[in-house]
Amino acid sequence: MRYARWPGVFLAGIALGAAAWAALTPITPESRDVIFEIPKGTWARRMAGNKIEILPSTIHLTLGLKDILVLKNMDDVPQIFGPTLMMPGQSFRLPFAVASDYQFACTAHASGQMTVVVKPMPESAWARIWWRLRALKELGWRQ
Repeated sequence: MRYARWPGVFLAGIALGAAAWAALTPITPESRDVIFEIPKGTWARRMAGNKIEILPSTIHLTLGLKDILVLKNMDDVPQIFGPTLMMPGQSFRLPFAVASDYQFACTAHASGQMTVVVKPMPESAWARIWWRLRALKELGWRQ
């Protein structure tokens, strides 16, 4: 009976180790593309009255990681994102230099608007833990 608690202690040790790693390991500042595609037929489905969500209403990027927003228009018609007209088959790369919330007009989005939230690189241990948890959630880890 003395060893009945070992599985719980073992799991607690793993959780504590994972939290320590998430807090203490620096986030590597490599450039990464955050890609969103506007699929073929988006405009036609919208004109047919379908309320489809192609893009999220808010996109989160991290400034210190050199995140670059990439939009690809795979639709048959031009799409507008902010001041940019994307022709069919065209891609648009948008790097950010300042951490802030950005509002863009977006014809591919049901509301016609999209927000890009650019956060600074998380500096503190707690900020790195929350940043990593949010990144896991965005990857679909806890749906």
